[in-house]
Amino acid sequence: MLDPKVFKAYDVRGIYPAEIDEEGAYAIGRAFVEQFEPKRIAVGHDMRVSSPGLTEAVTDGAADAGADVLQLGLIGTEMLYFAVGDLGLDGGVAVTASHNPKEYTGMKIVRRGALPVGGESGLLDIRDRAVEIKGRSETGKRGRVEPYDIWPAYVDRVLSFVDVQAIKPLRVVIDAANGMAGAMLPRVLDRLPIDAIRFFFEPDGSFPNHPPNPLLPENREFIVAKTLEEGADLGAAFDGDADRCFFVDDTGEFVPGDFVTALLAASLLEKEPGAKIIYDLRASWAVPETIVRAGGVPLINRVGHAFIKQRMRDEGAAFGGEVSGHYYFRDFSQADSGVVPFLLMLELVSKEGRKLSEILADYRGRYFLTGELNTEVADVAGKLQELEQRFGSEGEVSHLDGLSIDAGDWHMNVRPSNTEPLLRLNLEARTPELMERKRDEVLAAIRS
Repeated sequence: MLDPKVFKAYDVRGIYPAEIDEEGAYAIGRAFVEQFEPKRIAVGHDMRVSSPGLTEAVTDGAADAGADVLQLGLIGTEMLYFAVGDLGLDGGVAVTASHNPKEYTGMKIVRRGALPVGGESGLLDIRDRAVEIKGRSETGKRGRVEPYDIWPAYVDRVLSFVDVQAIKPLRVVIDAANGMAGAMLPRVLDRLPIDAIRFFFEPDGSFPNHPPNPLLPENREFIVAKTLEEGADLGAAFDGDADRCFFVDDTGEFVPGDFVTALLAASLLEKEPGAKIIYDLRASWAVPETIVRAGGVPLINRVGHAFIKQRMRDEGAAFGGEVSGHYYFRDFSQADSGVVPFLLMLELVSKEGRKLSEILADYRGRYFLTGELNTEVADVAGKLQELEQRFGSEGEVSHLDGLSIDAGDWHMNVRPSNTEPLLRLNLEARTPELMERKRDEVLAAIRS
């Protein structure tokens, strides 16, 4: 079974087995190799119940089409990116549905250099080939399939981003959400001096405790409560495939992705003065203003990992951050990682010698954000046009990604969702009163 609609803008995502099953996975593995003709690839998978069988099928499809396959086994998505980049492979597939509910499966596919294969870079060609493949057959010489242990090199690489000696014995609550962080973090934590209070570290694709999506406030209630209860210095919550890490400070307050981007940028600029840093256009002014203050070069970019990873290569940027909690590192195959930001945050809080809430007080007292506000609309294009007519005269207009307006004392971005009939609003102002007033005005216009 392979429903063509499982091919999304950035990856493959669908319900198992109704929309994609083992035969569909075989077809995708084969179509990927037929389309890109890689000689050697890596394949790995997350902890979902359906993942081992689907991974075997993808591997068979790729090998039948002639590629040699390194089997990485149970890994976080970032470990696949690292393997492809570090071993100089021609591509790879991670069988994962990231933060989606348990009935989902999916795949993140990359080519050489761990560059993502998305809707604009070959994923739709793979789709067209895959839906035509019926049954299994070798197309010539079958590729070799062998297990490969990427763990030692991976652990060494993520730890290379920090000075382990500088990390203090902080008390840290970690919620792995029964996802891949539970498998990945222990080998890293063994080499750190922190007091790690671990929750839901058993990888379990049925997600018995809560869904593995910390972007939703209801899934953060646990980490907030435990951070306060344990009197911890900070809390960290990971998504299902552990390529994103979210933080709460010592007072239990959530740290928005743009503030994390600003903090990590400042930390990396200490180690590499003058570096270029990429940030997405939804972000707070906190990001470019912090980068400039720390002596770096801020580069604004459209949303989406495919665009950010390509721009990082083009510019030689050291780091990139997105509001959604994706953080990208040049020295990690230009890929996103959840573990590296976790380590950098431990190092930063240790070196600052202040509580995380104190470090953030300056940001919270200066930048007033709405966060992302989603509204279902019938006519996305028409509504964007209407918003531009209504608010465009108040500031500088950009169409880099959806509609952006910068009015000096407030700015906003409204962009359509890739997958649903939604408009997503992010707005910021220099005072809380102005933020609330403009937020209400713009939302009223969107919802009218």
